[in-house]
Amino acid sequence: MTDDSAAEWEYKVIEPPTELTKRESANPERRLNELGTDGWRLVDTISYDGGGTKFLVFERRLED
Repeated sequence: MTDDSAAEWEYKVIEPPTELTKRESANPERRLNELGTDGWRLVDTISYDGGGTKFLVFERRLED
């Protein structure tokens, strides 16, 4: 097991994809798989006060 407490991380924040109307979310599976392939993992979401997700927060370990 690795020691995450000594690791350095980088972060990426994206808006969830939306359908054509820009009012409902599109399925983010394809984009999430692309980011996962690049080493990113979803660690948090930031939501609107009235509900709904505004941002997806990702992290990955910095390369040595």
